[in-house]
Amino acid sequence: MQIDEIDQRLITLLSEDARLPVADLARRLGIARTTVQARIERLQTRGLIDGFTIRRGAALRPALRATVLISIEPRAGAAVLARLRKLPVVEAVHTTSGRVDMIVTLVAQTTEELDRTLDLIGEAQGVKSSESLIHLSTKMDRGQG
Repeated sequence: MQIDEIDQRLITLLSEDARLPVADLARRLGIARTTVQARIERLQTRGLIDGFTIRRGAALRPALRATVLISIEPRAGAAVLARLRKLPVVEAVHTTSGRVDMIVTLVAQTTEELDRTLDLIGEAQGVKSSESLIHLSTKMDRGQG
């Protein structure tokens, strides 16, 4: 779906601070408040804005993050995904093309919790192999999750 320059600027402003009042948005965009409100509603209706959220500060973020690369047995994807959904440390699961079948993001408060989850993933029926990558530091984050 195509969006114009004003919609793009509106999305950028909301991405930076979703709590900006409509009046401030209107002033920054140089358009009427009612127009801003109508554009936001249209972007939501079209599914271009899915919701408004917060980004956790450092004090609320889990202490540890890891990415797990998983190779699975043929036709085992649904069973492995069902197992991953039951693990509270699993934040996101992506299917991929290439040498691995899934990329899993984990967040944990302790190394023990992370280790236990990695063991559960490796032991899951249908998992051929897994490789874990522990995140050490964040050099850049554009706020996507």
